[in-house]
Amino acid sequence: MKKVAFYTLGCKLNFSESSTLARLMEQQGYERVEFNQQPDIFIINTCSVTDNADKKCRKIVREAQKINPNGYVAILGCYAQLKPQEIANIPGVDAVLGAAEKFRLHELMPTFEKVPTGQPAQVFNSPIEEAIDYHASYSLNDRTRTFLKVQDGCDYPCAYCTIPLARGKSRSDTMANVVKAAREIAARGVKEIVLTGVNIGDFGLVDGERQETFFDLVRVLDEVEGIERFRISSIEPNLLTDEIIAFVAQSKRFVPHFHVPLQSGSNRVLGLMRRRYRRELYADRVQKIKELMPHACIGVDVIVGHPGETDEAFKETYLFLNELPVSYLHVFTYSERPNTTALAIKPIVPGHVRAERSKMLHILSDKKRRAFYESQVGRDATVLFEEDIADGMMQGFTENYVRVIAKYDPLRINEMIPVQLTAINADGLMEVDEAVGVYESH
Repeated sequence: MKKVAFYTLGCKLNFSESSTLARLMEQQGYERVEFNQQPDIFIINTCSVTDNADKKCRKIVREAQKINPNGYVAILGCYAQLKPQEIANIPGVDAVLGAAEKFRLHELMPTFEKVPTGQPAQVFNSPIEEAIDYHASYSLNDRTRTFLKVQDGCDYPCAYCTIPLARGKSRSDTMANVVKAAREIAARGVKEIVLTGVNIGDFGLVDGERQETFFDLVRVLDEVEGIERFRISSIEPNLLTDEIIAFVAQSKRFVPHFHVPLQSGSNRVLGLMRRRYRRELYADRVQKIKELMPHACIGVDVIVGHPGETDEAFKETYLFLNELPVSYLHVFTYSERPNTTALAIKPIVPGHVRAERSKMLHILSDKKRRAFYESQVGRDATVLFEEDIADGMMQGFTENYVRVIAKYDPLRINEMIPVQLTAINADGLMEVDEAVGVYESH
Protein backbone atom coordinates (compact mmCIF):
# COMPACT_ATOMS: atom_id res chain seq x y z
CA MET A 1 0.00 0.00 0.00
CA LYS A 2 1.56 3.29 -1.10
CA LYS A 3 1.38 6.24 1.26
CA VAL A 4 0.22 9.66 0.05
CA ALA A 5 0.46 13.08 1.69
CA PHE A 6 -1.23 16.34 0.71
CA TYR A 7 0.03 19.88 1.26
CA THR A 8 -2.44 22.68 0.56
CA LEU A 9 -1.72 26.34 -0.04
CA GLY A 10 -4.32 29.07 -0.27
CA CYS A 11 -8.03 29.24 0.33
CA LYS A 12 -10.79 27.17 1.93
CA LEU A 13 -11.77 26.03 -1.56
CA ASN A 14 -8.36 24.43 -2.04
CA PHE A 15 -8.67 22.67 1.32
CA SER A 16 -12.06 21.25 0.37
CA GLU A 17 -10.66 19.92 -2.91
CA SER A 18 -7.50 18.45 -1.34
CA SER A 19 -9.59 16.63 1.24
CA THR A 20 -11.86 15.19 -1.45
CA LEU A 21 -8.90 14.08 -3.58
CA ALA A 22 -7.35 12.44 -0.52
CA ARG A 23 -10.55 10.48 0.16
CA LEU A 24 -10.67 9.37 -3.48
CA MET A 25 -7.12 8.06 -3.22
CA GLU A 26 -7.93 6.24 0.00
CA GLN A 27 -10.81 4.55 -1.81
CA GLN A 28 -8.31 3.42 -4.44
CA GLY A 29 -6.15 1.74 -1.82
CA TYR A 30 -3.66 4.44 -0.83
CA GLU A 31 -2.88 5.26 2.78
CA ARG A 32 -3.08 8.94 3.66
CA VAL A 33 -0.30 10.10 5.99
CA GLU A 34 1.18 13.37 7.21
CA PHE A 35 3.73 15.18 5.07
CA ASN A 36 6.62 14.18 7.35
CA GLN A 37 5.71 10.47 7.56
CA GLN A 38 7.78 9.21 4.62
CA PRO A 39 5.01 9.23 1.99
CA ASP A 40 5.61 7.61 -1.38
CA ILE A 41 3.54 10.32 -3.10
CA PHE A 42 3.43 14.06 -2.36
CA ILE A 43 0.46 16.01 -3.74
CA ILE A 44 0.93 19.80 -3.50
CA ASN A 45 -2.18 21.92 -4.13
CA THR A 46 -1.07 25.44 -5.02
CA CYS A 47 -2.42 28.99 -4.96
CA SER A 48 -1.71 31.94 -7.26
CA VAL A 49 -3.14 34.95 -5.43
CA THR A 50 0.27 36.53 -4.77
CA ASP A 51 3.71 36.45 -6.39
CA ASN A 52 4.97 34.16 -3.61
CA ALA A 53 3.45 31.07 -5.28
CA ASP A 54 6.73 30.18 -6.97
CA LYS A 55 8.81 30.51 -3.80
CA LYS A 56 6.36 28.53 -1.69
CA CYS A 57 6.04 25.75 -4.26
CA ARG A 58 9.81 25.37 -4.60
CA LYS A 59 10.30 25.30 -0.83
CA ILE A 60 7.68 22.58 -0.33
CA VAL A 61 9.20 20.48 -3.13
CA ARG A 62 12.63 20.77 -1.46
CA GLU A 63 11.15 19.67 1.86
CA ALA A 64 9.46 16.70 0.19
CA GLN A 65 12.78 15.62 -1.33
CA LYS A 66 14.45 15.80 2.09
CA ILE A 67 11.74 13.60 3.61
CA ASN A 68 11.79 11.04 0.79
CA PRO A 69 14.23 11.58 -2.10
CA ASN A 70 12.42 8.84 -4.05
CA GLY A 71 8.94 10.23 -3.42
CA TYR A 72 6.70 11.09 -6.37
CA VAL A 73 5.83 14.82 -6.45
CA ALA A 74 2.71 16.07 -8.25
CA ILE A 75 1.75 19.76 -8.35
CA LEU A 76 -1.83 20.89 -8.97
CA GLY A 77 -4.03 23.90 -8.31
CA CYS A 78 -4.17 27.47 -9.59
CA TYR A 79 -0.42 28.01 -9.95
CA ALA A 80 -0.15 24.72 -11.83
CA GLN A 81 -2.74 25.94 -14.35
CA LEU A 82 -1.07 29.30 -14.86
CA LYS A 83 2.62 28.32 -14.96
CA PRO A 84 2.85 24.59 -15.83
CA GLN A 85 6.20 24.71 -17.64
CA GLU A 86 7.76 26.85 -14.93
CA ILE A 87 6.73 24.27 -12.33
CA ALA A 88 7.83 21.36 -14.54
CA ASN A 89 11.36 22.77 -14.42
CA ILE A 90 11.54 22.68 -10.62
CA PRO A 91 13.97 19.89 -9.68
CA GLY A 92 12.14 16.96 -8.11
CA VAL A 93 8.72 17.59 -9.69
CA ASP A 94 7.30 14.57 -11.53
CA ALA A 95 3.92 15.83 -12.74
CA VAL A 96 1.93 19.04 -13.15
CA LEU A 97 -1.88 18.95 -13.42
CA GLY A 98 -4.04 21.84 -14.54
CA ALA A 99 -7.60 22.78 -13.57
CA ALA A 100 -9.26 20.32 -15.96
CA GLU A 101 -6.97 17.44 -14.94
CA LYS A 102 -6.53 17.61 -11.15
CA PHE A 103 -9.49 15.36 -10.37
CA ARG A 104 -8.08 12.73 -12.77
CA LEU A 105 -4.98 12.03 -10.67
CA HIS A 106 -5.19 8.26 -10.66
CA GLU A 107 -6.37 8.05 -14.27
CA LEU A 108 -3.47 10.12 -15.60
CA MET A 109 -0.83 8.65 -13.29
CA PRO A 110 -1.94 5.09 -12.51
CA THR A 111 1.43 3.97 -11.11
CA PHE A 112 2.95 7.20 -9.75
CA GLU A 113 6.38 6.13 -10.97
CA LYS A 114 9.05 8.81 -10.62
CA VAL A 115 10.33 10.47 -13.75
CA PRO A 116 13.96 9.37 -14.38
CA THR A 117 16.61 11.93 -13.42
CA GLY A 118 17.26 14.37 -16.24
CA GLN A 119 13.89 13.87 -17.89
CA PRO A 120 11.21 16.61 -17.75
CA ALA A 121 8.15 16.32 -15.56
CA GLN A 122 4.91 15.18 -17.15
CA VAL A 123 2.56 18.10 -17.83
CA PHE A 124 -1.20 17.59 -18.05
CA ASN A 125 -2.56 21.05 -18.72
CA SER A 126 -5.49 21.87 -21.00
CA PRO A 127 -6.53 25.44 -21.91
CA ILE A 128 -8.64 26.93 -19.16
CA GLU A 129 -11.64 27.00 -21.51
CA GLU A 130 -11.75 23.21 -21.13
CA ALA A 131 -12.21 23.41 -17.35
CA ILE A 132 -15.98 23.23 -17.58
CA ASP A 133 -16.85 20.28 -15.33
CA TYR A 134 -17.96 20.85 -11.76
CA HIS A 135 -16.32 18.64 -9.13
CA ALA A 136 -18.17 18.52 -5.81
CA SER A 137 -15.84 18.72 -2.80
CA TYR A 138 -15.78 19.08 0.95
CA SER A 139 -13.18 18.79 3.66
CA LEU A 140 -13.48 16.13 6.34
CA ASN A 141 -11.43 15.17 9.40
CA ASP A 142 -8.92 17.97 8.75
CA ARG A 143 -10.44 20.29 11.34
CA THR A 144 -13.63 20.57 13.39
CA ARG A 145 -15.50 22.65 10.81
CA THR A 146 -16.12 21.41 7.28
CA PHE A 147 -15.54 23.50 4.16
CA LEU A 148 -18.25 22.67 1.60
CA LYS A 149 -17.64 23.80 -1.97
CA VAL A 150 -20.81 24.99 -3.70
CA GLN A 151 -19.40 26.98 -6.65
CA ASP A 152 -16.22 27.24 -8.74
CA GLY A 153 -14.72 29.66 -11.26
CA CYS A 154 -15.52 33.33 -11.82
CA ASP A 155 -16.95 35.50 -14.60
CA TYR A 156 -15.79 38.78 -13.00
CA PRO A 157 -12.78 40.23 -14.89
CA CYS A 158 -11.23 42.19 -12.00
CA ALA A 159 -8.11 43.99 -13.18
CA TYR A 160 -5.72 42.48 -10.62
CA CYS A 161 -6.99 38.89 -10.51
CA THR A 162 -5.86 35.66 -12.20
CA ILE A 163 -8.56 33.40 -10.77
CA PRO A 164 -10.69 33.32 -13.97
CA LEU A 165 -7.50 32.29 -15.80
CA ALA A 166 -6.72 29.63 -13.19
CA ARG A 167 -10.21 28.19 -12.52
CA GLY A 168 -12.30 29.07 -15.54
CA LYS A 169 -15.88 30.27 -15.84
CA SER A 170 -18.39 30.37 -13.01
CA ARG A 171 -20.21 27.08 -12.49
CA SER A 172 -22.06 25.49 -9.60
CA ASP A 173 -23.31 22.32 -8.04
CA THR A 174 -27.07 21.83 -7.87
CA MET A 175 -29.01 22.57 -4.70
CA ALA A 176 -30.01 18.92 -4.48
CA ASN A 177 -26.37 17.81 -4.53
CA VAL A 178 -25.32 20.41 -1.97
CA VAL A 179 -28.12 19.36 0.40
CA LYS A 180 -27.14 15.70 -0.08
CA ALA A 181 -23.52 16.54 0.79
CA ALA A 182 -24.61 18.55 3.85
CA ARG A 183 -26.60 15.55 5.11
CA GLU A 184 -23.60 13.25 4.53
CA ILE A 185 -21.45 15.67 6.53
CA ALA A 186 -24.04 15.86 9.32
CA ALA A 187 -24.05 12.05 9.52
CA ARG A 188 -20.30 12.26 10.28
CA GLY A 189 -21.01 14.29 13.41
CA VAL A 190 -19.90 17.66 12.00
CA LYS A 191 -21.64 20.62 13.67
CA GLU A 192 -20.56 23.52 11.44
CA ILE A 193 -20.27 23.88 7.66
CA VAL A 194 -18.54 26.81 5.95
CA LEU A 195 -19.89 27.37 2.43
CA THR A 196 -17.06 28.13 0.04
CA GLY A 197 -16.34 28.82 -3.62
CA VAL A 198 -14.66 31.42 -5.79
CA ASN A 199 -17.77 33.62 -6.06
CA ILE A 200 -20.48 31.90 -4.06
CA GLY A 201 -23.01 34.68 -4.52
CA ASP A 202 -23.05 33.67 -8.19
CA PHE A 203 -24.28 30.19 -7.23
CA GLY A 204 -26.82 28.65 -9.59
CA LEU A 205 -25.05 28.61 -12.95
CA VAL A 206 -25.28 25.10 -14.41
CA ASP A 207 -24.05 24.60 -17.98
CA GLY A 208 -23.88 28.36 -18.38
CA GLU A 209 -27.54 28.95 -17.45
CA ARG A 210 -28.89 30.28 -14.16
CA GLN A 211 -31.13 27.61 -12.72
CA GLU A 212 -31.05 28.50 -9.01
CA THR A 213 -29.79 31.32 -6.77
CA PHE A 214 -27.63 31.57 -3.68
CA PHE A 215 -30.68 32.74 -1.73
CA ASP A 216 -32.51 29.57 -2.82
CA LEU A 217 -29.56 27.53 -1.51
CA VAL A 218 -29.45 29.34 1.83
CA ARG A 219 -33.14 28.67 2.41
CA VAL A 220 -32.96 24.93 1.72
CA LEU A 221 -29.77 24.44 3.76
CA ASP A 222 -31.42 26.11 6.74
CA GLU A 223 -33.69 23.06 6.92
CA VAL A 224 -30.89 20.45 7.02
CA GLU A 225 -31.11 18.55 10.28
CA GLY A 226 -27.92 17.72 12.17
CA ILE A 227 -25.90 20.79 11.15
CA GLU A 228 -26.12 23.41 13.86
CA ARG A 229 -24.28 26.18 12.02
CA PHE A 230 -23.80 27.31 8.43
CA ARG A 231 -21.26 30.04 7.82
CA ILE A 232 -20.92 32.02 4.55
CA SER A 233 -17.20 32.24 3.79
CA SER A 234 -17.13 35.31 1.52
CA ILE A 235 -19.66 37.04 -0.70
CA GLU A 236 -19.40 39.97 -3.10
CA PRO A 237 -21.25 43.10 -1.84
CA ASN A 238 -23.27 43.42 -5.06
CA LEU A 239 -24.50 39.83 -4.60
CA LEU A 240 -25.27 40.14 -0.88
CA THR A 241 -28.94 41.05 -1.23
CA ASP A 242 -31.36 42.44 1.33
CA GLU A 243 -33.26 39.15 1.24
CA ILE A 244 -30.13 37.15 2.12
CA ILE A 245 -29.28 39.50 5.01
CA ALA A 246 -32.87 39.44 6.31
CA PHE A 247 -33.03 35.66 6.09
CA VAL A 248 -29.76 35.17 7.99
CA ALA A 249 -31.02 37.55 10.68
CA GLN A 250 -33.89 35.17 11.53
CA SER A 251 -32.26 31.91 10.45
CA LYS A 252 -32.16 28.76 12.54
CA ARG A 253 -28.68 27.76 11.37
CA PHE A 254 -26.94 30.56 9.44
CA VAL A 255 -24.72 32.55 11.79
CA PRO A 256 -24.36 36.37 12.00
CA HIS A 257 -20.94 36.49 10.35
CA PHE A 258 -20.26 37.98 6.92
CA HIS A 259 -17.00 38.35 5.05
CA VAL A 260 -17.51 40.95 2.32
CA PRO A 261 -14.66 42.00 0.00
CA LEU A 262 -14.22 45.75 -0.38
CA GLN A 263 -10.73 45.98 -2.01
CA SER A 264 -10.74 49.81 -1.99
CA GLY A 265 -12.64 52.62 -0.35
CA SER A 266 -11.97 54.90 -3.32
CA ASN A 267 -14.59 54.85 -6.08
CA ARG A 268 -11.96 55.84 -8.62
CA VAL A 269 -9.76 52.88 -7.67
CA LEU A 270 -12.75 50.55 -7.62
CA GLY A 271 -13.34 51.61 -11.21
CA LEU A 272 -9.72 50.90 -12.12
CA MET A 273 -10.06 47.50 -10.46
CA ARG A 274 -13.19 46.83 -12.55
CA ARG A 275 -15.21 46.04 -9.43
CA ARG A 276 -19.00 45.85 -9.83
CA TYR A 277 -20.04 48.24 -7.03
CA ARG A 278 -19.03 51.50 -5.41
CA ARG A 279 -18.34 52.40 -1.79
CA GLU A 280 -21.88 53.69 -1.25
CA LEU A 281 -23.33 50.23 -1.92
CA TYR A 282 -20.74 48.65 0.39
CA ALA A 283 -21.64 51.04 3.22
CA ASP A 284 -25.31 50.25 2.65
CA ARG A 285 -24.65 46.49 2.96
CA VAL A 286 -22.78 47.00 6.25
CA GLN A 287 -25.52 49.27 7.59
CA LYS A 288 -28.20 46.72 6.67
CA ILE A 289 -26.35 43.90 8.44
CA LYS A 290 -25.82 45.94 11.60
CA GLU A 291 -29.40 47.19 11.57
CA LEU A 292 -30.80 43.64 11.67
CA MET A 293 -27.91 41.95 13.55
CA PRO A 294 -26.16 44.48 15.84
CA HIS A 295 -23.70 41.86 17.10
CA ALA A 296 -22.82 40.49 13.66
CA CYS A 297 -19.16 40.11 12.79
CA ILE A 298 -18.17 41.67 9.45
CA GLY A 299 -14.81 40.92 7.85
CA VAL A 300 -13.35 42.88 4.95
CA ASP A 301 -10.85 42.10 2.18
CA VAL A 302 -8.84 45.13 1.09
CA ILE A 303 -5.96 45.53 -1.39
CA VAL A 304 -3.26 48.17 -0.89
CA GLY A 305 -0.92 49.47 -3.55
CA HIS A 306 -3.05 48.70 -6.61
CA PRO A 307 -1.84 50.65 -9.67
CA GLY A 308 -3.47 54.08 -9.65
CA GLU A 309 -3.90 54.15 -5.86
CA THR A 310 -2.62 57.62 -5.03
CA ASP A 311 -1.94 58.89 -1.52
CA GLU A 312 -5.36 60.56 -1.59
CA ALA A 313 -7.08 57.36 -2.72
CA PHE A 314 -5.44 55.36 0.07
CA LYS A 315 -6.49 58.01 2.57
CA GLU A 316 -10.08 57.64 1.30
CA THR A 317 -9.85 53.88 1.90
CA TYR A 318 -8.38 54.30 5.39
CA LEU A 319 -10.98 56.84 6.52
CA PHE A 320 -13.84 54.85 4.97
CA LEU A 321 -12.80 51.68 6.81
CA ASN A 322 -12.14 53.57 10.03
CA GLU A 323 -15.71 54.85 10.06
CA LEU A 324 -17.41 51.58 9.10
CA PRO A 325 -18.61 49.28 11.94
CA VAL A 326 -16.62 46.31 10.61
CA SER A 327 -14.82 43.76 12.78
CA TYR A 328 -11.54 42.88 11.08
CA LEU A 329 -9.61 43.29 7.82
CA HIS A 330 -7.81 40.85 5.56
CA VAL A 331 -5.13 43.06 4.02
CA PHE A 332 -3.52 42.05 0.71
CA THR A 333 -0.55 43.88 -0.75
CA TYR A 334 -0.98 44.18 -4.51
CA SER A 335 1.44 42.08 -6.55
CA GLU A 336 1.80 42.10 -10.30
CA ARG A 337 0.18 39.08 -11.93
CA PRO A 338 0.88 38.13 -15.56
CA ASN A 339 -1.92 38.55 -18.11
CA THR A 340 -3.96 40.93 -15.93
CA THR A 341 -5.17 44.33 -17.11
CA ALA A 342 -3.84 46.05 -13.97
CA LEU A 343 -0.35 45.85 -15.48
CA ALA A 344 -1.29 48.65 -17.90
CA ILE A 345 -2.53 51.03 -15.19
CA LYS A 346 -0.36 53.93 -14.02
CA PRO A 347 1.05 55.18 -11.76
CA ILE A 348 2.67 52.11 -10.20
CA VAL A 349 2.85 52.27 -6.41
CA PRO A 350 6.44 51.72 -5.14
CA GLY A 351 7.03 48.62 -3.01
CA HIS A 352 7.97 50.54 0.15
CA VAL A 353 4.74 52.57 -0.11
CA ARG A 354 2.69 49.39 -0.48
CA ALA A 355 4.38 47.99 2.64
CA GLU A 356 3.69 51.14 4.67
CA ARG A 357 0.03 51.20 3.65
CA SER A 358 -0.30 47.52 4.52
CA LYS A 359 1.17 48.19 7.96
CA MET A 360 -1.31 51.00 8.57
CA LEU A 361 -4.28 48.82 7.69
CA HIS A 362 -3.01 45.90 9.78
CA ILE A 363 -2.88 48.25 12.76
CA LEU A 364 -6.39 49.46 11.96
CA SER A 365 -7.57 45.86 11.73
CA ASP A 366 -6.17 45.11 15.20
CA LYS A 367 -8.05 48.12 16.56
CA LYS A 368 -11.26 47.08 14.84
CA ARG A 369 -11.03 43.52 16.14
CA ARG A 370 -10.28 44.71 19.67
CA ALA A 371 -13.26 47.10 19.62
CA PHE A 372 -15.55 44.35 18.34
CA TYR A 373 -14.39 41.92 21.02
CA GLU A 374 -14.83 44.56 23.72
CA SER A 375 -18.41 45.07 22.53
CA GLN A 376 -19.04 41.36 23.15
CA VAL A 377 -17.79 41.22 26.75
CA GLY A 378 -20.65 40.28 29.09
CA ARG A 379 -22.74 38.62 26.38
CA ASP A 380 -23.91 35.01 26.41
CA ALA A 381 -22.78 33.02 23.38
CA THR A 382 -22.28 29.49 22.10
CA VAL A 383 -18.80 28.22 21.29
CA LEU A 384 -17.86 25.34 19.01
CA PHE A 385 -14.57 24.14 20.47
CA GLU A 386 -12.00 22.82 18.02
CA GLU A 387 -9.09 20.41 18.25
CA ASP A 388 -6.76 23.38 18.60
CA ILE A 389 -4.91 22.50 21.79
CA ALA A 390 -1.77 24.23 23.10
CA ASP A 391 -0.32 24.52 26.61
CA GLY A 392 -3.39 22.93 28.19
CA MET A 393 -5.78 25.38 26.54
CA MET A 394 -8.36 24.93 23.80
CA GLN A 395 -9.90 27.37 21.36
CA GLY A 396 -13.15 27.78 19.46
CA PHE A 397 -15.43 30.32 17.83
CA THR A 398 -18.74 31.84 18.84
CA GLU A 399 -21.50 32.06 16.26
CA ASN A 400 -20.37 35.62 15.45
CA TYR A 401 -16.73 34.60 15.07
CA VAL A 402 -15.21 35.64 18.38
CA ARG A 403 -12.22 33.39 19.10
CA VAL A 404 -12.53 31.97 22.62
CA ILE A 405 -9.88 30.31 24.79
CA ALA A 406 -10.58 27.96 27.71
CA LYS A 407 -8.97 25.15 29.71
CA TYR A 408 -8.71 21.94 27.71
CA ASP A 409 -11.46 19.39 28.25
CA PRO A 410 -11.73 16.53 25.70
CA LEU A 411 -15.49 16.34 26.28
CA ARG A 412 -15.89 19.83 24.84
CA ILE A 413 -14.27 19.12 21.46
CA ASN A 414 -16.80 19.50 18.62
CA GLU A 415 -19.50 20.45 21.11
CA MET A 416 -21.67 23.56 21.16
CA ILE A 417 -21.01 24.97 24.61
CA PRO A 418 -23.01 27.91 26.05
CA VAL A 419 -20.63 30.45 27.62
CA GLN A 420 -20.50 33.95 29.01
CA LEU A 421 -17.81 36.14 27.45
CA THR A 422 -15.91 37.87 30.25
CA ALA A 423 -12.56 39.37 29.25
CA ILE A 424 -9.95 39.70 26.51
CA ASN A 425 -6.54 38.24 27.34
CA ALA A 426 -3.10 39.55 26.40
CA ASP A 427 -3.16 37.59 23.13
CA GLY A 428 -6.44 39.17 22.06
CA LEU A 429 -8.52 36.03 22.69
CA MET A 430 -11.81 36.04 24.57
CA GLU A 431 -11.92 34.40 27.99
CA VAL A 432 -15.07 32.93 29.54
CA ASP A 433 -16.42 32.63 33.06
CA GLU A 434 -15.80 29.08 34.27
CA ALA A 435 -17.33 29.66 37.67
CA VAL A 436 -20.93 29.84 36.51
CA GLY A 437 -21.16 26.28 35.19
CA VAL A 438 -21.80 27.36 31.61
CA TYR A 439 -19.82 24.47 30.15
CA GLU A 440 -22.38 21.75 30.55
CA SER A 441 -22.77 20.12 27.14
CA HIS A 442 -26.25 19.84 25.66
